[in-house]
Amino acid sequence: MMRAITIKNITLHPVALELVEKLRTSFGEEPYKTAVLAEVETSEGVIGWGESSLEIRPGYSYETMGSGLHILREFLVPALLGQTISDPTAVPTLLAETRGHPLTKAGLEAAVWDAWAKSNGVALAQAFAHFLPAAHQPRGYASVGVSIGIKPSVEKTLETIRLRLSQGYKRIKLKIQPGWDVELARGVRAALPDIMLMLDANSAYTLADAEHLKQLDEFNLLMIEQPLGYNDIYEHSKLQPQLRTPVCLDESIHSADDVRLALALGACRIINLKPGRVSGYTQSLAIYKVCVENQTPLWIGGMLETGVGRAANLAFASLPGVTLPCDISATDRYFAPDITEPPFVIRPDSTIAPASGLGIGVEVVRARVQAAAQQWETNKPY
Repeated sequence: MMRAITIKNITLHPVALELVEKLRTSFGEEPYKTAVLAEVETSEGVIGWGESSLEIRPGYSYETMGSGLHILREFLVPALLGQTISDPTAVPTLLAETRGHPLTKAGLEAAVWDAWAKSNGVALAQAFAHFLPAAHQPRGYASVGVSIGIKPSVEKTLETIRLRLSQGYKRIKLKIQPGWDVELARGVRAALPDIMLMLDANSAYTLADAEHLKQLDEFNLLMIEQPLGYNDIYEHSKLQPQLRTPVCLDESIHSADDVRLALALGACRIINLKPGRVSGYTQSLAIYKVCVENQTPLWIGGMLETGVGRAANLAFASLPGVTLPCDISATDRYFAPDITEPPFVIRPDSTIAPASGLGIGVEVVRARVQAAAQQWETNKPY
């Protein structure tokens, strides 16, 4: 029998961290990593941490640091304070009066998951498995890959790919956009014919580009991620039958019902699950179950999370229904230092082990959180 927790206090920490390497996509380039960290304290003094992975401007999502802080302070935090929560799957109902804002909600829900797991003496991966069939115990590792942004040339891209391969990453994802796609794939495949390669379009194309996108079939790609509109399922169902390459949906998927619709329409063959995008781990578990039931390949995407969000995503990625390498790279790929310890390290077999402690399993270094909060205050544009 798992114990309920009562929420005594919630502290919000808006932060900004310098990135080791900027990541350029078809959306543009963020100057640094921003997020709102939620610190939840229970009536018994247990602390849980979660991350709302919000950006400065509404690129990947309509949510921003400004809107997220407003929604958290005015609506979401008051809805949770003083609540006794039997388990974290109750949180979405408590927050349901506020529509939308999934990235913002996800950080608060994640903090409750962390506090609840710690209060019950289990690691976060075990807490997730508690809500799954018995066969879905965590594996103790997550298979991972690396995402590489748009570079000035094929040669510079190959240079970065070779570096990542030497570091242990066996699945390579390249960001593409119109004018930087077929020739990029051709150049990379000519030099590295056997690597596990996928492309991510971040909604940069339209259905009118189908004939152009068909050219990518010759490059033996693992998948092409979200080629069409960021909220589209229907037109992807018209594109996928024209391609041999599997289409993976990312931005279009916000719920288990979206997955069911996409699979029923034949809009994709693979699902990218970003827990933040779908409002948290409760909905992530629902999507996980749909993918398992339909034998649909599933992987966990990343949003350059700090160690708080990275630890939680790795815990989820260690579940056996996550069948493809995930976008959860080692800590030193992004931050030096991160705000948590110990760092996550890639192993020679292209896996990362989730933290072994209770809850998210990592220590949040408060001095680093304070420094990152000061960085936000110094650089915030609004």
